[in-house]
Amino acid sequence: QVQLVESGGGLVQAGDSLRLSCAASGRTFSIYAMGWFRQAPGKEREFVAAISYSGGVTYYADSVKGRFTISRDNAKNTVYLQMNSLKAEDTAVYYCAAARSYSDVVRRGGDAMDYWGKGTLVTVSS
Repeated sequence: QVQLVESGGGLVQAGDSLRLSCAASGRTFSIYAMGWFRQAPGKEREFVAAISYSGGVTYYADSVKGRFTISRDNAKNTVYLQMNSLKAEDTAVYYCAAARSYSDVVRRGGDAMDYWGKGTLVTVSS
């Protein structure tokens, strides 16, 4: 079992930056690929970014490519999402999730994830 707790959400203005963190506990964090997902009001959950268990490979949704950066610190059991140049359409609840297979995350998105956090709200005002 892996427990995931997101933090760092808040209210920001368009163009601002924000860094989300996701702290993991339980089973060995470093064996899991990690992903960030988001769900805007009235919309379905969507994939944002993923990172391999070692941190050496990353993958992004086109909508955030060049603005968001996913990273991880396995010594701290934490994955991060640095969000720059935020837009109003980035407003959503952001979730981190863990999966045993990075390639599965890239191929199947949220369906590949084994564990989920409860989310943190990011609101971007225009």
